Amino acid sequence: MDAGIARMRENNVAETIIGAVVVAVAVLFVIFAYMRTGSGSLSGYEIQARLPRVDGIGIGTDVRLSGIKIGSISDLTLDPKNYLVTVHMNIRDDIKIPVDSSLMVTSSGLLGSSYISLTPGGDDKMLAPGGMIQNSQGSVDLMGLVGRFIGSGGNNNQGQAKPPQQPQPQQPKPQSLPPGP
Repeated sequence: MDAGIARMRENNVAETIIGAVVVAVAVLFVIFAYMRTGSGSLSGYEIQARLPRVDGIGIGTDVRLSGIKIGSISDLTLDPKNYLVTVHMNIRDDIKIPVDSSLMVTSSGLLGSSYISLTPGGDDKMLAPGGMIQNSQGSVDLMGLVGRFIGSGGNNNQGQAKPPQQPQPQQPKPQSLPPGP
């Protein structure tokens, strides 16, 4: 009976060690993901933009300038009066955005994730913290565009209704005459 108890204690110790290793790896993964996504950095300043559509983006989505991540979306709010979404973005302190910059919701390829793309303007005046980007373009519904393209047969008659086709009267087929003598 002592041998059975000793074997159970060995199994419990082994299971405890394996469980501790799994928990440690999970904690390290969470720390790595937190540091890698930049979620841990709270330094920066906020800018805003109003968009009609924000499909595919949410809190934590990247804000990129020339393809480089310079911040992330910190909040999305809907204005119930005009149904525009105010996008709140946290931008790194070392990056200054000109007031005439433009913003667009775009994606990394056809099946890639969406992000905010900033295009810097040429003005010498920079956006102040809390400033609003005036020139912005919301997300594009790619599946709707593909559906419209397929539905139209690839024609360039987008938005034009086709008149219904009238059945054509059938002409009698000419009868062939037997060859002459």
